[in-house]
Amino acid sequence: QVHLVESGGGSVQAGGSLRLSCAASGDTYSGYCMGWFRQAPGKEREGVAAIDSDGSTRYAESVKGRFTISADNAKNTLYLQMNSLKPEDTAMYYCARSNSLRILADIEEVPPEYEYDYWGQGTQVTVSS
Repeated sequence: QVHLVESGGGSVQAGGSLRLSCAASGDTYSGYCMGWFRQAPGKEREGVAAIDSDGSTRYAESVKGRFTISADNAKNTLYLQMNSLKPEDTAMYYCARSNSLRILADIEEVPPEYEYDYWGQGTQVTVSS
């Protein structure tokens, strides 16, 4: 079992920055893909970014050049650095870990939800104009 806890959300003005963290405990083997998702009110959850065991990353088009996903395996922590935030980035942000997907070499986009087996409870990000 893997327990994921997100933190770092908050309220910020447009153009500002936030860094989300996702602390993992339990089975913290770092050989599987991890990702960040978000869900805005009334919308479906969407993939934001993903990282694999080799450090390869994938991003949604809407956040490319603004968001950076990274992992510190020694600390069992996943990060999402969010810069140049926009009001449309307002959402609940979730981290997730796959129990089967290891590399992103043959995948061009952020892997969909069904690829992930463990989810955190989410952290709210609100961006005001």
